[in-house]
Amino acid sequence: MIDVSYCQTMAHYNQWMNQRLYALCGELTDKERKRDRGAFFKSIHGTLNHLLYGDLAWISRFTHQPDQAPNADTDLADRYEDFTELRHARVVMDQQMLDWSGNLTTDWLARPYEYVSTVYQQTRILPNWLLVTHMFNHQTHHRGQLTTLLSQLGIDPGITDLPWMPLLEF
Repeated sequence: MIDVSYCQTMAHYNQWMNQRLYALCGELTDKERKRDRGAFFKSIHGTLNHLLYGDLAWISRFTHQPDQAPNADTDLADRYEDFTELRHARVVMDQQMLDWSGNLTTDWLARPYEYVSTVYQQTRILPNWLLVTHMFNHQTHHRGQLTTLLSQLGIDPGITDLPWMPLLEF
């Protein structure tokens, strides 16, 4: 099982990487960000939106704020068509994630969690630690897609490895 320290470290890593990637994506034109590049969520903008959706879904489940996860059928690209609004929503979400991780307990991580998947319309009961691990893994997976899309544009995302995160101390 993961521990509270893991969650806090990953929340900081998430914020660090998002700040770096949004800075790079902010240098692109809106047209470049939204161009279909054959990625799973088509564009850089679509991938950024999906990342935000995933975090919104999991954090809303974990905190019950709001009471229900957003519907997967809702296209966040329509909700956050404007990059500045999307970026602001990302900053807010990253802070929520840091605040949430700062209040976790080992007991909560060990408890089972029951939810209905908005994608598969099935009820699942899994330990919180597994779902939290999935949330962080989901972020890393799709940020990897973003770094590939940026690299294909000749943009070097720099070091993305967790051990090189600034201020990482143990």
